[in-house]
This record gives sequence, structure tokens and C-alpha cells, in this order.
Amino acid sequence: MKLISWNVNGIRAAVNKGFEDFFATADADIFCVQETKAQPEQVELDLDGYHEHWCSAEKKGYSGVAVWSKVKPLNVTRGMGIPEHDNEGRVLTLEFADFHLVNVYTPNSKRGLLRLDYRTQAWDVDFLAYVKQLEKTKPVIFCGDLNVAHKEIDLANPKPNVKNAGFTPEERASFDKVIEAGFIDTFREFETGVGHYSWWSYMGGARSRNVGWRIDYFCISPALRPRLKEAFILPEVMGSDHCPVGITLV
Repeated sequence: MKLISWNVNGIRAAVNKGFEDFFATADADIFCVQETKAQPEQVELDLDGYHEHWCSAEKKGYSGVAVWSKVKPLNVTRGMGIPEHDNEGRVLTLEFADFHLVNVYTPNSKRGLLRLDYRTQAWDVDFLAYVKQLEKTKPVIFCGDLNVAHKEIDLANPKPNVKNAGFTPEERASFDKVIEAGFIDTFREFETGVGHYSWWSYMGGARSRNVGWRIDYFCISPALRPRLKEAFILPEVMGSDHCPVGITLV
């Protein structure tokens, strides 16, 4: 089973940049996208053979997630059941026979760290509680743009970014709690080196120089670790300032 996650930074823009070609080539069993910036009726996609589910923000052109799956899910849940969080269209949960799949687009702490307190003291706490609650019934896979580089090896220039959104001590500590709760950062099960990123600024030719951040993840419950065959990043895939990431389960 192949699972892909990609922050497309606008699904309509991505469609104009070859999204459907990559989707077909990837041939994923489950394909998750974040930052759709659209309502489903605004997008023309020809993706036969997949069940399609969306969770869009109330604010037009903002945030949003979607999932395409070959297998019909048993249940689909939009949001976490917390109104404070759910109006931004950031969480979409699909229940399958042997796991819950959660597609998440974590709020950015913003320039000037305007949303840092909300992100770390409210969102991160509630999201971890949400996936731990799901885990009581079945193992959990959650994936998406988590808007944090966990360790210094997860971004090209850690020292100058300590006070910037995505690499603050508070955000990194929140991710520590995810790991302490038992969830596994799948990519680091296979690759412990530097230079592996999933997001690059559009400024200064950052992508061509590979000056990036790894902020897109697949995390899994320990019960799924025996099934984890590989975890990968696809930096050669263009069409967004993020690239797709994925895992393969047996």
C-alpha cells in the first residue's frame, strides 16, 4: 500500500502545473493534499478509480485538505470536533479496516510568531489528544504539512532560524511530545542524514541550491511499524513550494 502526501499550495494552481500527471504516475492507494485553497466544486479533476473527500475552510481561497483513496473508507470525519479549530479546514480523517488515516495541515505560527501561542498551546495539544483518542480503536497514520522542522538536521540553516516560525523551541517541543506519545516519524526510520527537505522558499533560488526545510511528515502508531517498508521524499516533483512525501506499507 502506497500513501502520498503533498502540500500543493493551491490545488487549482497545481492542476495547471501537471498535478494530474504526477497523480497518475504515483498510482498511490491513498493520496492526501493540503492547502487546497478551494472548494471541491471549484476544481475540475479527472481522477477515476478514487473515492474523493474534501474538508475546506470557511474562508474562501484559504487552507483546506483533501484525500483520494482507492478503497472506500468506512467513515469520514471533517475536523476534530472543536469549533475553534475546525473552521479552517485543516483535518480530514478516513477510517479504514485496519487504521485511521488523518490528513492534517497544521497552522503556521506566522511572521512575528503571531499565532505561536494558538498553535503550540491550543492546536498542537488538541491534535495530539485527537489522534491518541483515535488510536484507542485502531492504529493511526497521520500525514501532512506539520509546519515544523523537528531537529537541526531537518533544515539547511538551523542557527539563524531558531526564532522563526517552524523552528522555534516551542514548536519543536510540541513535536517532541508527539514522539514521546509513541508516534514514529517514518522518514527518520530509514534516513538519519542531512539534506533531505520537503519545502523551499521561492526566494533566492533556494530549491535549486537545496536550502530547504523538512516540514511534511508521515507519522504512524507503533503497531504499524512492522508493516512500514519505506518512507520517501520526492524533491524532483515540481508544481508547489513543497514536494510530495510518502510511505509504503506491506
